[in-house]
Amino acid sequence: MIVKKREIPLIILKLQALLERIRPGHIKVPEIKNDLSKRLAGYKGEKAVDYQLSFLPEDNFYILNDIRLKESGRYFQMDSLLLNRYYLIKLEIKNIAGTIYFDSNFHQLIRELGGKETAFQDPIVQSLQHEKQLKRWLKKNMFSNIPIHSLVVISNSNTLIRTSPHDNKMLSNMVVNANYLPTKLQQIHNKYKKEIISEKEIKKIIRQLKKGHQELNQPILKKFNIRKGDILNGVICPSCSFLSMERLYGTWLCPTCQHKDKNAHLKAIKDYKLLYGSEITNQHMRDFLCINSSALATRLLKSLDVSSTGSTRDRIYNLDIKNK
Repeated sequence: MIVKKREIPLIILKLQALLERIRPGHIKVPEIKNDLSKRLAGYKGEKAVDYQLSFLPEDNFYILNDIRLKESGRYFQMDSLLLNRYYLIKLEIKNIAGTIYFDSNFHQLIRELGGKETAFQDPIVQSLQHEKQLKRWLKKNMFSNIPIHSLVVISNSNTLIRTSPHDNKMLSNMVVNANYLPTKLQQIHNKYKKEIISEKEIKKIIRQLKKGHQELNQPILKKFNIRKGDILNGVICPSCSFLSMERLYGTWLCPTCQHKDKNAHLKAIKDYKLLYGSEITNQHMRDFLCINSSALATRLLKSLDVSSTGSTRDRIYNLDIKNK
């Protein structure tokens, strides 16, 4: 049973909004595209693993996806957690194409693709570190007796996995191809006969995990050192992507394709939140939507049914609307 769905990561939404609105030819565009490509590949790999997990009987596990917790002042993120009355399984999901070699001597992962070798952080080391942090987090929340199994799941079924002969046993215990994951989970399950925690305790752990989860919300312009002046304002036409639409008689009109849309500004407001954060003033609203009327900006903000603070002149609105 999925108790925390996997959503498109906020960082992906921010990168997409940034690419759509950064000035054409900006020096940072290739870097942004590269970052987005890697994150989309990771998300695609996680969805591939979700597909394999869908073959499990629904009552076998409670599944929580993309959990980010804070322990001893440091955050750690887990791609998936599987929990039942016997144990907890933590999945570290990697979508890496080509041939990968686990080097236990130098604790790194080496990928060979197209005749080129690239070194990555060893996902086994990363997974074991997160396991230690999870154990400490569980202990602090009064759940110290739950066995934890950490698995590194290679989501690309065409990836060739290799290691040295003396590491084969360790690798087979921790690293699994996504296609084999349901079988691996059954093998782990077969080792347990005695229940460790009750159904009531499971529900309590799930509540604590959800309460402790904090999604990474990194300021995207600061991440790439991009100035506000490099971002294009305006309402993007949902039909032809022209920037920007014009406000005319209660709707938005595209001067290029003549498409009309009363709600075209909603996408722009979500872009604003992704790029600049959730706080916005009437002036910022006018600047970003490229409108002149203060009254119109106020009407559009109030139509969102968002909260606000401050007096009329200095009012700050909180864009607590969904980005997804």
